[in-house]
Amino acid sequence: MSPPTPVPKYIYKILPSTPPPLSPLPYNLPLSALDARDNFIHLSTSHQILGTLNNFFANEDHVFILRIEYSTVEKWIKWEDAKGKNPEEKGGCWDVKGEKGVFPHIYANGEDGGLRLGREEVESVGKWDRKGSRWSEEGWPFGEDVPQE
Repeated sequence: MSPPTPVPKYIYKILPSTPPPLSPLPYNLPLSALDARDNFIHLSTSHQILGTLNNFFANEDHVFILRIEYSTVEKWIKWEDAKGKNPEEKGGCWDVKGEKGVFPHIYANGEDGGLRLGREEVESVGKWDRKGSRWSEEGWPFGEDVPQE
């Protein structure tokens, strides 16, 4: 699928509260179980991140957000529509109606054709504390590209 127009400046990877990412980031972070199952790295735009948090990270009090400059990983990104796929299906997501557009996924960027995300791709890491019972833009750890529902 085609990327959105205009393409975002940043895309984001959400990490759960534990374990916290190492500082400095390693060359290659461990894959999540979901990324390993689907054989791509799930990412979100700022327009999609609140839905991802509220559907997959609802029990977390805080998460770590990896901010990735899109131009750094653009050649490995496929924009994919998960419309109609439930979260437990390969490539599935919370947006089964397709209202949030296509999602960015990293494919085959490792030396052996595998998956890799680490210090060379990640521009910065932010800790995001949930305020209240649901995730909202409050507490967003970056000064720009604030998520909106």
